[in-house]
Amino acid sequence: MTLKVSKSQALRDSNIELYRIISMLLIVAHHYVVNSGLTAANGPIYSNTFSFPSLFLLLFGAWGKIGINCFVLITGYFMCKSQITPKKFAKLFLEVMFYQFVINIIFWIFGYAPFTLKSFLKVLVPFTSISKNFTGTYLIFFLCIPFLNVLVNNLNQKQHIRLLLLSFSTYVLFGTVPFLSVTMNYVSWYMVLYFIASYIRLYPKKIFDSKRFWGIMTFISVSLSAISVVACSWLGAKLGTNIPFLFVTDSNTFLAVLTGLSSFMLFKNIKIKYNKFINTVSATTFGILLIHANSDAMRQWLWKDLFNNVGMYGSSIMPIHAISSVIIVFVVCSLLDLARIHLIEKPFFKLWDKYWHCIAEKFTFLENNLFEKFKKF
Repeated sequence: MTLKVSKSQALRDSNIELYRIISMLLIVAHHYVVNSGLTAANGPIYSNTFSFPSLFLLLFGAWGKIGINCFVLITGYFMCKSQITPKKFAKLFLEVMFYQFVINIIFWIFGYAPFTLKSFLKVLVPFTSISKNFTGTYLIFFLCIPFLNVLVNNLNQKQHIRLLLLSFSTYVLFGTVPFLSVTMNYVSWYMVLYFIASYIRLYPKKIFDSKRFWGIMTFISVSLSAISVVACSWLGAKLGTNIPFLFVTDSNTFLAVLTGLSSFMLFKNIKIKYNKFINTVSATTFGILLIHANSDAMRQWLWKDLFNNVGMYGSSIMPIHAISSVIIVFVVCSLLDLARIHLIEKPFFKLWDKYWHCIAEKFTFLENNLFEKFKKF
C-alpha cells in the first residue's frame, strides 16, 4: 500500500478504501439476512433450507463475519506503524456517542422504543457489552493498539511467527473443528488479526506482493466458503438441524480468516490511485455500521417493518429486493454520515485543534502527578 504525497497533504490510494466499501456492503447484506427474522428457528429459510430462495439468501448473507475481519486487518496494517492520538480516539468515540444519542432520541420521540431509566442510562455509555458487540469490542481494541505496537515492534521475526502460531492454534483451530470449542472474545480476536496484519506490514516478502497469488487464493477461499454454505444447508436438512454457516459462522473459523486475509492481500496489491469519490464514501463506512446496526429497535424498524424481509421471502423479486435494500441502506446511511462529518465533526475539530494544546498540558500535568503517586505504593 503506497501513499501519494501532494504538496498540501498525503492522499491515500483508493484500493484499500474500495475494499472498506465492499466489506461494509457485505456486512449490511449479512444483517439483511440474520437481523430480519429470516434465519429465526421458525423463520422461512429453515422451513425449506434447500430451496432457491433460502440458498440465495444464505449465500447473500454469509460474508458478514468475514467483513469484520477485513475491517480489523486494515486497522492493524496501518496502525502498527502509527500512533493512537487523542484526536483519533475522540473522533471514533464521539461518532459512536453521537449516533447512540440521536437514534435513540428519535425512537423515543416517535414511540418506537419505550423510554425507561434503564434505556436512558444505556445511552450514556458507549457500550454495555464487550463480548460480541462490534462497537464496544472495537473501541477497547483501539485503546489497546499503543500497547500492541510496543509488543510487535519489540519482537523479532521468529518470535512474531511463534505468536501467530500460538494464536492460530488457540482461536482458529478450536473455532473451526466442530467437536472443539473456544469461548470467543472479540477484543482478543481482533488482537490476533492485528498480529497477522502487523507481520505483513513489518516483514515484507515477495509472496505478500503477488497480486496473482492472492487473486487465486481469494477465488479459492470464496468458492470454498460458498460450497460450505450449500453443503451444510443440505446436510442440515438431512439431519434436521440448522448449520448452513458452520464454517463461516464466526470470525475465527478457518474459511472466514482465509477469505478475509486473501481478499485483503489482493486489494493491498491492486493499485488504484487516489479517487476522491471512493475515499469520501469509504470515510463513512463506520458511520454506516453505527446507524443501521444501532440497536434492536433499529433492526426491528429497518429489516422487519420498513423492508419487510420476511414478507418478501416468497416473492419472485426477492433477490432484487435484497440487493436493492442493501444498496439503499448503504447510500442513505453514507449520506447521513457525510452530513454529520461536514456539519458537526469538522467544525468541532477545528475548535479542538485551536484549544487542545491547553487541555493537553493540564491533562499531562494531572497524569504525571497521578503516576508519581502510584509509584509510591
